Amino acid sequence: MASHNHQEMLAATQTIIEEALLKLGYGTDMAELLKEPLRMLTVRIPVRMDDGRVKVFTGYRAQHNDAVGPTKGGVRFHPSVTEEEVKALSIWMTLKCGIADLPYGGGKGGIICDPRSMSFRELERLSRGYVRAISQIVGPNKDIPAPDVMTNSQIMAWMLDEYSRLREHDSPGFITGKPIVLGGSLGRETATARGVAIMIEETLAVMGTPLKDARIVIQGFGNAGSYLAKFMFDAGAKVVGISDVHGALHDPDGLDIEDLIDKRDSFGAVTNLFRKTISNDELLELECDVLVPAAIENQITADNAPRIKAGAIVEAANGPTTLEATNILNDRGVLIVPDVLASSGGVIVSYFEWVQNNQGYYWSEPEVDAKLRTMMVRGFREVVDVHRTRKVNMRLAAYMVGVRKAAEAARLRGWV
Repeated sequence: MASHNHQEMLAATQTIIEEALLKLGYGTDMAELLKEPLRMLTVRIPVRMDDGRVKVFTGYRAQHNDAVGPTKGGVRFHPSVTEEEVKALSIWMTLKCGIADLPYGGGKGGIICDPRSMSFRELERLSRGYVRAISQIVGPNKDIPAPDVMTNSQIMAWMLDEYSRLREHDSPGFITGKPIVLGGSLGRETATARGVAIMIEETLAVMGTPLKDARIVIQGFGNAGSYLAKFMFDAGAKVVGISDVHGALHDPDGLDIEDLIDKRDSFGAVTNLFRKTISNDELLELECDVLVPAAIENQITADNAPRIKAGAIVEAANGPTTLEATNILNDRGVLIVPDVLASSGGVIVSYFEWVQNNQGYYWSEPEVDAKLRTMMVRGFREVVDVHRTRKVNMRLAAYMVGVRKAAEAARLRGWV
């Protein structure tokens, strides 16, 4: 099932990339170059499990385009990782970096595994094995990994240590999303959520709705979803619905987010503690000002798009809305702030972390947050501007802004 979805996701991405490049006046040769990663590595990682047997895992690393600079992107540990998914995500990373105007191309990695059924030691061996397997094509000036779905700063720390052993010198800039003591950046942990919060503020301003008392629905209660819920709650907005893998909670007067964050487990599960829950499908169709899909891809489809009652959708997850659903919602006048714009807070602060590693001077959290706000607001306004002046939907506008830098760099280098 996953691989079929991921093939569709990659095909949809390629379709919009081609459309964006044609709109920008590039030829089909540029689309041919940018619709697939330049490099795709598949690795097999033998890991000795705690019971003594050896299990071989499959991992991937895609480097979409390095015309602008080194590639950058997360590594996810998930049972449903596929080659097509990693390719699509690497293309989205190029777009995110282009919108934020970072000196990177997109990269992405993944390992087919279920970290929930693995011990701490097994995860460490797998993380180190992955670095050994991809070490030839990564590095602080080649390709810089980061955390993604079901990976965290501990996993980044093991990967950093393994890379430092291989290279025999300290290179904190090899990976981002590290613990603070190992050269991580303040504000990195909350960066994606903070970026989404800034996008919600900008979106509500465009809609003319005050943030205070705005009704927000958040699908997903992992890293991004729970921090986002807290930021919204603290800003006086009403979070009227949240969900996790088990189900969803709804309260039209606003949920007590602090209490829910207190009770959630390390994988973001909390609804299993409540008797009165609603389904994930019902959550997506709740009446609200802003709906934030912050879980996994393909949640808003041609099937449920006609029943969505949100004024705007701000995509915190990667690829939560299918192409058909995007068209249905655009026709209905729902403002969509696409993932490549809305969820770019993580890569922006990863860039800040890399800059701090390279110069050996570290910033305070208010500095990081202020710089993040400046870059996200600029990106948002640029995409809205293209959306209005070129009369294209927000997703196509974001792709046009996002792909321009890589295309221009490839043209100037004489690749196309």
